[in-house]
Amino acid sequence: MVRRVVPVTVASTLDAWRPLTSGVMGDVDAREVASIFGALSDPVRLRIFSMIAAAPEMCSCNLEAPVGKSQPTISHHTRILASAGLITGEKRGRWTYWRIVPGRLDLVAALLRP
Repeated sequence: MVRRVVPVTVASTLDAWRPLTSGVMGDVDAREVASIFGALSDPVRLRIFSMIAAAPEMCSCNLEAPVGKSQPTISHHTRILASAGLITGEKRGRWTYWRIVPGRLDLVAALLRP
């Protein structure tokens, strides 16, 4: 049985985010952006995210040794990244295989453009 792990996020009111310098952000968008930056603000999550981004997909089992953390800790961090809508996972047997959510980084990059 294959079970998909779907990220839980607050729906954005914007189809494409504008740069932060282009105007005041609404409450819903500010919460969503804060969850993304919050997820990326932890050094362990940032390393995990960079490893997943560098490959087409990454098994949770391959994240433990490079990060030096236990499987429960990896699960905790990947759950936060998925909740922020940055990664999505597919459960295959005992392990979850993670991928970057297409287009999500483009939206984050759009925020940081001048």
